[in-house]
Amino acid sequence: MSSQVRFTDFKSDKQPTWCPGCGDFGTMNGMMKALAETGNDPDNTFVVAGIGCSGKIGTYMHSYAIHGVHGRALPVGAGVKMANPDLEVMVAGGDGDGYSIGAGHFVHAVRRNVDMSYVVMDNRIYGLTKGQASPTSREDFETSTTPEGPQQPPVNPLALALASGATFIAQSFSSDALRHQEIVRQAIEHDGFGFVNVFSPCVTFNDVDTYDYFRDSLVDLGEEDYDPTDREAAKEKVLDADKEYMGVLYQDEESQSYEQTHGLDSNMSDIDHEGAPEGAMDLVREFY
Repeated sequence: MSSQVRFTDFKSDKQPTWCPGCGDFGTMNGMMKALAETGNDPDNTFVVAGIGCSGKIGTYMHSYAIHGVHGRALPVGAGVKMANPDLEVMVAGGDGDGYSIGAGHFVHAVRRNVDMSYVVMDNRIYGLTKGQASPTSREDFETSTTPEGPQQPPVNPLALALASGATFIAQSFSSDALRHQEIVRQAIEHDGFGFVNVFSPCVTFNDVDTYDYFRDSLVDLGEEDYDPTDREAAKEKVLDADKEYMGVLYQDEESQSYEQTHGLDSNMSDIDHEGAPEGAMDLVREFY
């Protein structure tokens, strides 16, 4: 790790192709700034991305990265972290990628509590496939494939995380740059699975959950008399359907990561694997 690293060191030479005004620009900038602020550098950072607009983020960030298959970014990230605990692993995804086909992996990643961060760009729409209802879309949200709305309640990712045993649950807004950076930094510093759901508006296909809507609606818990270590208080907030919250909703300060509880403290390539198939360890060392 380096104290001299700048967030611009995490910028690749690839220009983002997101729509002008996309919330993912702000989300990514906050991720890069939080990584730099915590002393990480591109050489010790591994970004894992799923499918969707958010899946392009590994191309736009300068670090080790892999563009996984739909809904499978979390198990890849967990595998990377367990193979080399010295890496700073950050998984990025979207609401469709993470809460639909990836929902099962989300539940198990939460309960395993691997020491990595998971940043979800939640725009409440499928953007890359041109505007279908996503798991977090409103019940009456009209699209070309749901002209009368999905007619089913949206997934509550915060409640799902809490019910699965999460040790760090937070929510941010991509347009609030300083607050978003601060919240992602806290997720990185957390000893365990740091989950951040980011409201990242889609300016092309979602004209309901807009920047103005979130600016007017969000309640910042950092400005209230709120204790994020109180699980019962967190339960009350995540089940509150009348308000949208920003900040750390829950953090278990006694959290121990999967690596700690299972004694995983060595780089896999440094371990003597007697009896491994010929050439297998050479392949492991090539990547780790």
